Amino acid sequence: MARYLGAIKTVTLIAFLGFTFMPLVQMTLISFVATLPTASVEVGSFTLHNYAGIWSDPALRSAFVNSIAYVLINICITVPVAIPAAYAFSRMSFTGDTHLFLAFIAFRITPPVVLTLPIFQLFSALGIVNSVFGIALAHCLFNLPVSIWVLQGFISAVPKEMDETAFLDGYSRPRFIWRILLPQIAPGIAVTAFFCFMFSWVEVVFARILTTTNGKPISMALNALFGFQTDIGLVMAVTVASMLPGAVLLFAMRNHLSRGFRIGG
Repeated sequence: MARYLGAIKTVTLIAFLGFTFMPLVQMTLISFVATLPTASVEVGSFTLHNYAGIWSDPALRSAFVNSIAYVLINICITVPVAIPAAYAFSRMSFTGDTHLFLAFIAFRITPPVVLTLPIFQLFSALGIVNSVFGIALAHCLFNLPVSIWVLQGFISAVPKEMDETAFLDGYSRPRFIWRILLPQIAPGIAVTAFFCFMFSWVEVVFARILTTTNGKPISMALNALFGFQTDIGLVMAVTVASMLPGAVLLFAMRNHLSRGFRIGG
């Protein structure tokens, strides 16, 4: 009976992996197939033309650059702002601290489309509509509450005695955070950066509302490829290429992320 149970588990696991990875495999294979006739490539033949088309199309190049800029600006603003805020919620007590913390979380679960009009009006007054910085700043508004929430949990896991010992040794609070606390919560920072990346890379609501000509991300460029005669091979190539930054980020930060999710759990 135990042998049959082990075989059932193995077959179930293989079936699950096949179901999970089959779309990815099919997408990758189609990205190397010519799906529209051209002067040099026949339909159905193996080609790198689809990936070359990403580089040769200025709109696609610009979309990739814009999406990467969103992520970098978002992380560079959100994480430095979230760390002291999370430290305050974790280590200090003040009037309304719990209510303020819950208000941050409530703001995050608000659908982004509800806030597009007031954000558009505010950004229009500031002159940052239709710009990369404006979109990245809108992403920060929604990533900041989650970042504070995640980092607050990691900071709370650090013993308070460490703060007291550092202060007795003459450390100021900023120096303690920079020299001692940040290395301790490095996995939490990695998890926070990962969440910021996921939101900025796939977000489309603000990009659709706050951009007209400039600052369009890869999600908008991918949507623009669909038309009366869609080049499915090019669409699949852009999709595969858009997954590579996330894969590189996961590989580069795999140790911090695995440890961070274990601690968070």
